[in-house]
Amino acid sequence: MEKSGGKIFGGLLIAGVIFYAGYYAGTMAGATLTDHTLAIAGKNATTTADFAPFWRAWNLLEENYLPDTDMLITATSTGSTSPEITDQQKVWGAIEGLATSYGDPYTSFFPPQENEVFKTTISGNFEGVGMEIAVKDGALTVVAPLKSSPAEKAGVKAGDRISKINDTDAGQMKVEDAISLIRGPKGTSVKILFLRGEKNDPTEITIVRNIITLPIIDTRIYNKDKKPGQDVFVIRLYTFSANSSQSFYNALKEYSEQNTTNKLVIDLRGNPGGYLESAVDIASFFLPAGKLIVSESSSKKEQSQEFRSKGFSDFSDKLFASKIVILIDSGSASASEILAGALSEQGVATLVGKQTFGKGSVQQLFDITDDTSIKITVARWFTPNHRSISKAGLIPDVIVDMTIDDVKAGRDPQLDKAVEILTK
Repeated sequence: MEKSGGKIFGGLLIAGVIFYAGYYAGTMAGATLTDHTLAIAGKNATTTADFAPFWRAWNLLEENYLPDTDMLITATSTGSTSPEITDQQKVWGAIEGLATSYGDPYTSFFPPQENEVFKTTISGNFEGVGMEIAVKDGALTVVAPLKSSPAEKAGVKAGDRISKINDTDAGQMKVEDAISLIRGPKGTSVKILFLRGEKNDPTEITIVRNIITLPIIDTRIYNKDKKPGQDVFVIRLYTFSANSSQSFYNALKEYSEQNTTNKLVIDLRGNPGGYLESAVDIASFFLPAGKLIVSESSSKKEQSQEFRSKGFSDFSDKLFASKIVILIDSGSASASEILAGALSEQGVATLVGKQTFGKGSVQQLFDITDDTSIKITVARWFTPNHRSISKAGLIPDVIVDMTIDDVKAGRDPQLDKAVEILTK
């Protein structure tokens, strides 16, 4: 999935799904192990680190580790491959440990099987349960279930923390490992134990997997009490895909052609993100050319850059005369936070709802070998006022809760508050 340099910002749907704020296509020379010397093809390693402890550990494991006898018996009786770990698998494990040592949940190594799963997922071809997950505060957390997905229909909520997948403890599990357990063929099921709310109430949900179809956008005119002068035009954006900016253009055209209201709600609740370029394009409808949308702080200072409005003027007369509220919640992440942060800090929109997820980093994917890769955080994003999105997300101007009882009863207090603000 490449667009404008291959950058993807935010969540790309998942089947258990991946929450990766950004993605760069890239390559890197493969690592090989030869004669107890760590070599990098085509380039010498430059480090003052002492590798003697690593090789001592390698040799001690080689000489002393005793495999599980039951596993060996099972493998032999079933005719399967011995569970003995190969030297190459040990190298993969070492690289995985190296990536983990950075303490960044979005920097990770993909050995062959996980690499295939990851690349299949970002291509958009998968079957699963349809929920975005990420590590937050050390726990596997649901960013958001996708609209009309098996996860949403089964009752999964943004903010739910995953404790078990089937009978496997997920307390220290990586996102990639969770995805491999959660995704699966259409019609099969997965049992997940969630911890919900501040009290960590255990909630076990069995979800039947299906083909995941990603919605992009919905529009409607909302007037709860059918009162004159209280029509509000609502644009619900579900993802920042490659086609989202065109879909948003069509929605704004629909908004501009109706004469009942100049009050606009942009609903980004449960939107996990997507392409950075889509967020910049959409923000450009609302901001004059040159206004700052988001800035990037890179590991290489010379690559730091700012993304500014392109000043799209197709609907400027209508939009500049509009009152605008953006709805956000804990499922709003990455590109959603970029758009909401830009329009809020540039004085265009009021934010209503709950604190956002807080995902403001970009990952680049490098090939290690033909069938392995490593995903590395290479940049972080900041709002126009240079606030770090990753540290705390966005705090709404008006905080409004949305309870499970509200959802069951068909109430939407966050949207109602937006209407109240717009119709004052």
